[in-house]
Amino acid sequence: MREEVIIVGAGPCGLAAAIALQDKGFKPLIIEKGNVVDAIYRFPTHQTFFSTPEKLEIGDVPFIIHERKPSRSQALAYYREVARLKQLRINSYEKVEHITRQTDGSFLVESRRKNGERRSYSAPYVIVATGYYDHPNTLDVPGADLDKVFYYFKEAHPFYNQDVVVIGGKNSAVDATLQLEKAGARVTVLYRGKEFSQDVKPWVLPEFLSLIRHGKITMEFEAEVKEIRPDEVVYQVKGEQKTIKNDFVFAMIGYHPDHTFLTRIGVKIDQTTGRPQYDEQTMETNVPNLFVAGVIAAGNNANEIFIENGRFHGPKIAETIARRSRKGV
Repeated sequence: MREEVIIVGAGPCGLAAAIALQDKGFKPLIIEKGNVVDAIYRFPTHQTFFSTPEKLEIGDVPFIIHERKPSRSQALAYYREVARLKQLRINSYEKVEHITRQTDGSFLVESRRKNGERRSYSAPYVIVATGYYDHPNTLDVPGADLDKVFYYFKEAHPFYNQDVVVIGGKNSAVDATLQLEKAGARVTVLYRGKEFSQDVKPWVLPEFLSLIRHGKITMEFEAEVKEIRPDEVVYQVKGEQKTIKNDFVFAMIGYHPDHTFLTRIGVKIDQTTGRPQYDEQTMETNVPNLFVAGVIAAGNNANEIFIENGRFHGPKIAETIARRSRKGV
C-alpha cells in the first residue's frame, strides 16, 4: 500500500502532526499499536495533568472544562473528539515492527495487526511519534522480578490494608502514594535523593508533607533498595541496612525511549543524552525524510518535552514536507 506520509504513534504529538499535514493538503496515515492516546489511557485512573487545558490543545480545537487542571478521563474524551472532528486516518491495534529504507529513498513500513495479519506500506516520509511509557526503568536488585513488584500504578483499591513500598520521589511516586494512603494502605516511600524532586507538582506537595508529619506516610530519603523478598524489602540509608514488612512494591522510577527502534532505521543516538540526531527547526533526523515528534526527541530526559511543547513539532514537520513536495506552499 502506498501512502503519502506515515506517522507511527497516535499520541497527542502524533495527532498534532497529522492535523498539520492535513492542513497542508496531505492525507497521512497514523499507525498505532493500541488506540488513540494509548499512553494517557494507561495513566493512573484518577491522574490530573500538570498542564492547563489550553496547553494540551491540538488542531485549534478548544479543550474546555470547568476545572483548572484536566483529568485523565477528560483528556481521553478530548483527544477522541479531536480525532473524530478532524477525521484522522488511524489504524488502531496495529504495531509497526520494521521500517527500512528502500533503494528509491522511500520507506518500507511493516506492521502486524492484533489478529496476526501482516501489512506492508511504502511512503516517502515517516514520522516517529512514539513515547516512553512502554519502557519503564526497572530495578536491578534480587527480587525485582517478583509478582508483587509493579512499574505502573493504575488505582489504589486493591492495596487497602496492605504494606506498600513506593520507590521514587517525583510526581508519579507522590501521586501513587497519596492515592494509596487514601485507600487505606500503609505506605513507606523510599527515595535515593536527599529531598523531593523540584518537578513535583507544587499543589500536591503540601498534602504529602502533612501526611508525613502526622505519621500517615513513612518517608526515607537517601534510601537504596538492596533486595525485595516475598514478605519484606531490604534497603540501606547512609550505610545502615533496614528491613521492613511488605506486601507490594511500586517502583515509580521513570521511563526511557526505545533506542533500538530508531537505530535500526539508521538514526544516530547520542550515547550520553540518548537524544536522536535531528534538526530542531524541521525535526528531521540524520536519515533524510525521517522525522521525530514528541517525547521521543528528548532522549533520556523525559522532563524536557511534554504535550505542551511537543505538539508544536507537527507544524514544523508539515511545513518541511510540504515545501519538498511542493504542496501547500
